[in-house]
Formats: sequence, C-alpha cells, structure tokens
Amino acid sequence: MLSRTVAISLLCLLSAPVLAADCPPLLKAQGELQQLRSKERIDLCQRFAGKPLLVVNTASRCGFTPQFKGLEALYQRYKGQGLEVLGVPSDDFRQEADDSAETAKVCFIDYGVTFAMSEPQVVSGEAAAPLFRELAAQSSAPRWNFYKYVVGRDGKVIASFSSLTKPDDAALIEAIDKAIAQP
Repeated sequence: MLSRTVAISLLCLLSAPVLAADCPPLLKAQGELQQLRSKERIDLCQRFAGKPLLVVNTASRCGFTPQFKGLEALYQRYKGQGLEVLGVPSDDFRQEADDSAETAKVCFIDYGVTFAMSEPQVVSGEAAAPLFRELAAQSSAPRWNFYKYVVGRDGKVIASFSSLTKPDDAALIEAIDKAIAQP
C-alpha cells in the first residue's frame, strides 16, 4: 500500500499534464508575462486557467487611470468567488510612463492595486502580444486604454467593454457574474 505522501506526489505528477492540457488557447498563446517591477513571471495557464478573468489594458497617464480604484474594488469584491484581474500596461496610445518604476508607483502606491500587473506590452496591431491577438480575434482590439475583457473559465471572451465603461457598470458586473457562474 502506498503511503499518503507517495500517493499525493503521484497524483500531482499525473494531474500536471492534464492541467496543462486544459489551458485554453487564449492563455496558452501568451504563456508568460513579466510581472510589473519584479523578477517573477506570471504563468498565465498556471495562474488563470479555469478561472473567471478580467483583462484590462492600462496606462498610468490617462484620463481613465482613476479606474484602477474601481478595478481594485471589483477584484476585492469578487476574488473570493474566483475572479482574477490582469492589468496589462501599454504605451500603444502614448499615455504610459517611460519607466516601469513610475507605472508601478501609480498602480501599487497611488491606487493600491493588488491584482496581477504585467510589464508594459503592445496590445494592438500586428505586434500585439499573443494574449491581445487572441482577445481581439474573439472580440475586438482595444481602441484605447482601459479596454476591458471578461473571460470565462473556458478561456472564451464573454464580453468586452470600452474605456468609457466604469468598473461598477451594471453590464460589466453582469458579464463577471456570468463568468463566475460558468462550471
């Protein structure tokens, strides 16, 4: 008879490839993103597969930057139900700081962001990061900063929202509720 430790180790080894295989193309296409102002990387499959997800392209010098406060409130409200939020800074619309230290200050100090934030990425056009190419293929490319994508547990975009949509907007909340309710 196997000891409990050996049995658990075997279960982990046997289930690891299954979990990797369950990673949807949306997350698998990107693989990893560098975490903002950290040596650590965000493994998108490991961190987000099977979870409801809100992806937002952000900028630290934009008129919509105060939405960080609402996004953090949304994350705090729903993280207990499994919601993850991924902020992806971008200078595509020429409103991101030149230095990621300044971006981190805006996010973490000025607005108290605790959800995952990556280093700046290209989010639109031919050079867009694979994650954003997949989001655009399933929905539409971001037209400005703070474009929001609600992604279901299956890795499919449920809805996308313009920069004008505030984090407490009823339609955005409804899409998040739908993503959380997915089996």
